[in-house]
Amino acid sequence: MADPVLLTISGSLRQEATNRKLLAEAARLFGPATVVEAELRLPLYDGDDEAADGIPAAVQTLSDQIAAADAVLISTPEYNKGPSGVLKNALDWVSRTKGNPWAGKPVAVMSAAAGRAGGEQAQALLRSFLVPFQPRVIAGPAVHLANSRNEFDDAGRLISERYQETLAVLMQNLRAELAD
Repeated sequence: MADPVLLTISGSLRQEATNRKLLAEAARLFGPATVVEAELRLPLYDGDDEAADGIPAAVQTLSDQIAAADAVLISTPEYNKGPSGVLKNALDWVSRTKGNPWAGKPVAVMSAAAGRAGGEQAQALLRSFLVPFQPRVIAGPAVHLANSRNEFDDAGRLISERYQETLAVLMQNLRAELAD
């Protein structure tokens, strides 16, 4: 059997964002997979633009990537007690594409943030944003990476054994969903 396709979606656009690093660690712990990184540099959703020009190519690409993935990993920062606008915008755009690429898709959600709660509120809101799409969101364990700038070594690896262990269990649970 071929390796599963694992789509990673970072709610942060910065190349060195801790959410990107967390996704890389999660993909490593997930095990053998073809990893595809989503691009969220999309235009802001505007119904008038959609009516005039249709679905932008970058949005259709993202929708197609979700549909083609065997599983999806999403990591969000916490901006003002919520997920990033970039991530919400992507969800809104994809909801306008034909079909529902999220339906029944195994999805693991995590967060990395500078604060003490590690993006817990942002992650809770993100989970609620996904409800209309009906993916199979993995219940846990919850990964809320607090003080995230100080949680990775120079090679981008998690330094806390506790976070490594929790993330490994979440990835085991996500992989187990592929069998269903």
